[in-house]
Amino acid sequence: MATTEQPRILLIYTGGTIGMIENPETGMLEPFDFTHLIDNVPKIKLLNYVIDNISFDPPIDSSNINPAHWVDIARAIEENYARYDGFVVLHGTDTMAYTASALSFMLENMCKPVIITGSQLPIGEVRTDGEENLITAVQIAAARTRSGEPMVQEVAILFENYLWRGNRATKRSADNFNAFKSHNYPELAKIGLGINFHEEALLRHTHGADKPLRVNYSLDTSVMVLDLFPGIDSRTLRHQLATPGIKGVVLKTYGAGNAPTADWFISAVRDAVRRGITVLNVTQCVNGSVMKRYAAGDALASAGVLSGYDITTEAALTKLMILLGAGLEGVELHKALGRSLRGEMSVNN
Repeated sequence: MATTEQPRILLIYTGGTIGMIENPETGMLEPFDFTHLIDNVPKIKLLNYVIDNISFDPPIDSSNINPAHWVDIARAIEENYARYDGFVVLHGTDTMAYTASALSFMLENMCKPVIITGSQLPIGEVRTDGEENLITAVQIAAARTRSGEPMVQEVAILFENYLWRGNRATKRSADNFNAFKSHNYPELAKIGLGINFHEEALLRHTHGADKPLRVNYSLDTSVMVLDLFPGIDSRTLRHQLATPGIKGVVLKTYGAGNAPTADWFISAVRDAVRRGITVLNVTQCVNGSVMKRYAAGDALASAGVLSGYDITTEAALTKLMILLGAGLEGVELHKALGRSLRGEMSVNN
């Protein structure tokens, strides 16, 4: 672990609004060269940190992010893990919660901060939120406890006034600066005049730094999200569940995990489970958990559907990708889905 007096932070620019600046000749927004970061964000030199950067070439619009890009980000972190105290990933907002969730599961035994941030306005605009988000993310990546350990030892999303656990957050607004929210887990820090960490909410590793970073690069994308709605019929449901090659389904249900109790519905789901498809039940509600409160939920459980408790859709999908990619199946897969691996859901392991 790097322990120099000057914190060493690596910026990883993947793309997104935060890295855009207006070309004075054309008026078009273009990615700026992060090697000239101080020229574009002069305040950052006041931090007195060693800040290096690497950039995706070309930068990726977050709508085009896919698991191959998650692998690139994770590899950049692994290759530079020993040389830096923390990492800041600059990313577009649309798929930021998916990337944060995926990285949380990919980076095993990680004891350093990976702070993901972006902006709603380009960093070159007068009212940009990008400059503040970038500086705050770098400060959080460099923050340490009284004992000298990294304050944050997990993947987190920093946006405007809050730091959220990455696999608990979801994008909630397309036009507010506070664009992200964690509805089932408290903020890791609140940013005002200072950065106030909620240390009791931060992830801590019992093994300390004795286990080396291990990166899970294999992701199986044979998964899908199935969103229930009034009017869904047997033909539609069976067609979706019969998608060739599908191994896992995130089933977004009503309320506390409820779904139709009609025979045709339960039969279609049960048949999918018997074919070896893992079905994970998550709620469509932004707040709350899948619980056995109603017969509509118990019917799914009796059909072999697993509870996702209060996990987000983004975390459920990426967790399935990682576990399937690791070769887990059957009872072993089901047990792993029922455990909190990186603080992604509220359940006693």
